[in-house]
Amino acid sequence: MSDLIEELLAGKHRALARVISKIEDRSPGYRELVSQLHEHTGNATVVGITGSPGAGKSTLVDKMAETYRERGETVGVIAIDPSSPFSGGAVLGDRIRMASNVGDMDVFFRSMSARGTLGGLSTATTDAVKALDAFGKDRIIIETVGAGQNEVDIVGTADTVAVLVPPSSGDDVQMLKAGILEIGDVFVVNKADLDGADRTVQELKEMVHMRDASPLAGTAGHHGVETDAVGEEDEDETDDGDDDTWTPPIVETVAKTGEGVEPFLDTLADHRAWLETSGELTEQRRDRYEEEIRRLLREGAGELIREEIERQGGLDRYVDAIVAKETDPYAVTEELLAPLRESVRE
Repeated sequence: MSDLIEELLAGKHRALARVISKIEDRSPGYRELVSQLHEHTGNATVVGITGSPGAGKSTLVDKMAETYRERGETVGVIAIDPSSPFSGGAVLGDRIRMASNVGDMDVFFRSMSARGTLGGLSTATTDAVKALDAFGKDRIIIETVGAGQNEVDIVGTADTVAVLVPPSSGDDVQMLKAGILEIGDVFVVNKADLDGADRTVQELKEMVHMRDASPLAGTAGHHGVETDAVGEEDEDETDDGDDDTWTPPIVETVAKTGEGVEPFLDTLADHRAWLETSGELTEQRRDRYEEEIRRLLREGAGELIREEIERQGGLDRYVDAIVAKETDPYAVTEELLAPLRESVRE
């Protein structure tokens, strides 16, 4: 394992691929691998790309990677695909999605499974980001499944979240109200050459203004970031560096041709600069590690309980008793958790 880490830190892409495979498969020793990577992380900029299906996320990510490479920066891309209910693997993992960067070793692309998580990401994704960061990638892009309002786990991994909305998508804009609006640091109207783009931009402006004017502004935003409750007439402009707030700008792109990609990347850089100057980046990372500890504790406790249940012969006898109305699910759960509670209290 130490040799594998040394090869990864030396910049060998094969070692990086092997480490991510071990992480995704949860192979024996993967936790030790991730632990060894931790001290080498914290240098990459992590961007999350989310939005409804059909918004053009894959095409935009492709152009983003191409533009970053033209600037001389290295890129890592993790594309989260829906997971198979049978194998747990990525359903769309074999599709070609990074056509412009095929053969470029400084663009590392990996398709990963969502593992059935409602938030669109899995713990393996967070660990894979650490591997890319430790490897030395300058920019890491995470493209989510695009399953609507459940795409909220991305805030726990990405420094900046961009939400894509296609033109003439009144239903999509309405959907944002259900939860995904609160996580956006930047909104992107992609396919802006199509009819309805101007209308969609205006709808987004109104929604951002409504979010900023809400009494709850700042309580549910990305990493708890407050937004300007007053706002100017042109919500495209972000607050200046002297303010502690960030109003999400709205950017128009045509990913297919690359139009608007450069300004979009500049906007992402502006947000990163704001995170650093405002001190939000440090708070963001503290919150991230706190949540990661909680998630790992839940996973570890669940694994201990599963092992204990198997040791006792499985759930069949409990299920039989429930079917026979001799007990109920709550009583069974309490019985199984009792030894764990006693051990913790001791």
